[in-house]
Amino acid sequence: MGLTDIQARINKACADADRNPADVQLIAVSKVQPNDRVEAVLEEGHRVFGENRVQEAAGKWPDFKQRFEGVAVHLIGPLQTNKARQAMELVDAIHSVDRPKLATTLARVAQEIGQCPDLFIQVNTGAEPQKAGILPADADGFINECRALDLPIKGVMCIPPVEETPSLHFALLRKIAERNGLAGLSMGMSADFEQAIAFGATHIRVGSAIFGDRVKPQG
Repeated sequence: MGLTDIQARINKACADADRNPADVQLIAVSKVQPNDRVEAVLEEGHRVFGENRVQEAAGKWPDFKQRFEGVAVHLIGPLQTNKARQAMELVDAIHSVDRPKLATTLARVAQEIGQCPDLFIQVNTGAEPQKAGILPADADGFINECRALDLPIKGVMCIPPVEETPSLHFALLRKIAERNGLAGLSMGMSADFEQAIAFGATHIRVGSAIFGDRVKPQG
């Protein structure tokens, strides 16, 4: 597999769904990947990447952004409130806004620094107790709270339960987005992004299929 193969699969999925491939943003998930692999994908021309942890992103992307024009970094993992300022100064989008305390912190920091990344509300579509995300029943109210704080909410995000059919969760997320007037649908990963595209995904998150298996840190 690799970037070219993934792009070809995206193009086919878009053709099957009668969609324009330009409307689907591929986020290359570079978390826990060595810099040489990331640099190889940058050299191929890709410019949008996803990270799970602020600390890892901070150690990797300032240098790459200096060397490669047009790079955008999306935070797709859980965000602690004490890392909010660092994240907001570093990344271009945050896909894991999942609780009122975080939303309030983001709004306060945005006022202080005069900028805010694009934001996505993470919805726990499977109501899994171990997983982050606002519950579907609470999503509408939370989106309204975030808008009242003048936060730039661009869409919603989900990670379906591994043992369930992902299309059910993609359909639920799409309904939440539609009734709240949100265009962004961050859904679909290496194993199911074609289904996500069929349900309207605007951002898909693909890691190992592009970079190879993750490399676990030593020690």
